[in-house]
Amino acid sequence: MPNMTSNPQASADMASERPGMDRPGMDRPGMDRPGTDRPGMDRPVMIQASGIIKSFGANRVLDQVSLTLGQGEVVAVIGPSGSGKSTFLRCLNHLETIDEGSIDVEGESMARAVPGGRSQYASDAEVRRICRKMGMVFQSFNLFPHMTVLQNIIEAPITVKGMTKAQIIPKAEELLRKVGLLNKRDNYPTRLSGGQKQRVAIARALAMEPDIMLFDEPTSALDPELTGEVLRTMKQLADERMTMLVVTHEMGFAREVAHRVIFMDDGRIVEEAPSATFFSAPQHARSREFLAHML
Repeated sequence: MPNMTSNPQASADMASERPGMDRPGMDRPGMDRPGTDRPGMDRPVMIQASGIIKSFGANRVLDQVSLTLGQGEVVAVIGPSGSGKSTFLRCLNHLETIDEGSIDVEGESMARAVPGGRSQYASDAEVRRICRKMGMVFQSFNLFPHMTVLQNIIEAPITVKGMTKAQIIPKAEELLRKVGLLNKRDNYPTRLSGGQKQRVAIARALAMEPDIMLFDEPTSALDPELTGEVLRTMKQLADERMTMLVVTHEMGFAREVAHRVIFMDDGRIVEEAPSATFFSAPQHARSREFLAHML
């Protein structure tokens, strides 16, 4: 799948410090209060990853990692640097291949487990088709510097989906309006701030109409004063019931917007819990140690 997106430590008091982040998502229509939802509770399964193992040489970076992501869920993946969070996200979107385990997206098998052997992937064409169900936003933006903001957004729908300019330009303009950047449609990326670039990257991902959004540390490359505008855009997506898996170091976002938190360390899931439970009463000593440094 082509990169449609950027290739895409707030305290617990972030809500009071950043406009637009005040108790976000707590009254989402049809949704339970964030932090109280149970995995897979009466939701179609969007991603099912089971027993994922991934090594780079002799270094095992993912060790039996499993995840069930339900439709409309927002799940935050947190943990120290080098814990395997980003690698796991990249495996889900086939930017990295797994060694063992299985990955299903909306009930379709991208990779299946083979007893005693490496995982077997679907055909290249099938993998590309399945991956188009997911949009991905990275920390580094990766906008095309020689294209305007509008051109960045319409490029993939035209080249990958075969849409015409007449079809995609109105949609692209609506997405830019959604992220508050319609007035930047004709600007080149060099004229944008980091926060603006990331919001364009989010719009570019949404232009492909994904069912799932994957975010890999979308604010880590931004100055602290610019993170709020990106988090507000992500919060808006959550309010609209977009299914989201977010690798983040923004603890305020994880606490207030995510339904569940997954804490990873050393390539494994150490703890998984509703966000309210995780932040108020973490069960594992390693989780408590991590939170003590982050909050």
